[in-house]
Amino acid sequence: MERKEAKIFIYGAEQVCASCVNLPSSKETYEWLEAAISRKYPEQAFHIQYIDIYSPPEEEAIKLFATKVVEEDMFYPVVLINDTVVGEGNPRLKSIFSELEKHGYQAR
Repeated sequence: MERKEAKIFIYGAEQVCASCVNLPSSKETYEWLEAAISRKYPEQAFHIQYIDIYSPPEEEAIKLFATKVVEEDMFYPVVLINDTVVGEGNPRLKSIFSELEKHGYQAR
């Protein structure tokens, strides 16, 4: 299977989600995921970006999803891989790795 570079977005906010009080912050989750994915899939390119749901960049699709996270009271951080939600609140590596492998990533 040919692999296309995965686009991973972590949507969150400075303040921890009310239902996620004892969990890491969205930015900590972003940093943790970036490190974990790099270790599991070395030399396999991916794009990972943190998006603040209260001040997203101007890109329309990103703004729309950030608005959805706020309006639908989703638990954040919300992790998207190529437009598929793979984690919400307390994302699990197993789910994230499984989705990456559907896109052709191979653990080394």
